[in-house]
Amino acid sequence: MDKFSQELYQIIIDHTPELVSAFGLFMGFYIAGLVVKKVINSLSLTKHLNPAIVRLLGRTAKNLLILLGLITALGTLGVDVSAMVAGLGLTGFALGFALKDILSNLISGILILLYEPFKLNDSIVVDKYEGKVVDINLRYTTISQAGNDVLVPNSFLFSKPISVNKS
Repeated sequence: MDKFSQELYQIIIDHTPELVSAFGLFMGFYIAGLVVKKVINSLSLTKHLNPAIVRLLGRTAKNLLILLGLITALGTLGVDVSAMVAGLGLTGFALGFALKDILSNLISGILILLYEPFKLNDSIVVDKYEGKVVDINLRYTTISQAGNDVLVPNSFLFSKPISVNKS
């Protein structure tokens, strides 16, 4: 073995306890994320909650726990995570500004699914669009208009007056 390989081997041996602890912490958070997602998803079966919102909450909770586990594991290894957390905040701000239209549609979609101003198969009129609602998701609502499907962004629906004819 050359000198570099011996030094690398010694570093790995010296830091094995920290590596094992960091890996164990991360796996614990990962498994906790999967369990929390499963518990949240099971809520849609027991209560009358919108499945799309429940799935979104489950995925968000899982991803946040995994991110928290990664940051905790890196902190265990001696990495300065305060700079990383600050960088995540700035990155989140920049992404939020760059993706403001997509985020606006997403939040509007969540609010439409929560408040249910209209439901599937309702006939609605909003601005120049008139037709039957055939799908509602987090990004847009599909309206069947004269044989054509029109994808209307949820932020548009949330900001315009809507006339609803219940079916």
